[in-house]
Amino acid sequence: MNQPLHELFRLHERLAADTWTIKDLALSRVLLMNDKRYPWLILVPRRDDLRDFHDVAEADKAALHAEIDHASAVLKELTGAFKINVAAIGNMVPQLHVHVIARFEEDAVWPKPVWGLGEAVPYSPSEVGSLIEKLKKAIHG
Repeated sequence: MNQPLHELFRLHERLAADTWTIKDLALSRVLLMNDKRYPWLILVPRRDDLRDFHDVAEADKAALHAEIDHASAVLKELTGAFKINVAAIGNMVPQLHVHVIARFEEDAVWPKPVWGLGEAVPYSPSEVGSLIEKLKKAIHG
């Protein structure tokens, strides 16, 4: 049974600490990872007790897929990325969340995955403010 989006949803504390909130879509909260090495969005379905894709209610699956597609297209358009990586691993943060990461052939770890390689480089206040505004305008929902 689907609960109302606003009632039981709580963002995992690690996601809250490592990200900036962009906006809420119909299903997911869109976050920006605070690591300027890679333009990196995270979509978190605003439903409690979701750990894996198979936990998503059938009625929400199409919306989640559409939001991932939209976030991917926006990120590619805004950054000119060579490749968009999409993943939902969740070993360290059990709450279902989907990473949408812009990748470039010249980025620090290309072609390896970004997980656990190097140290995050936080955005400066001016960098993050500008990027958040661009993302808010480009992401519809």
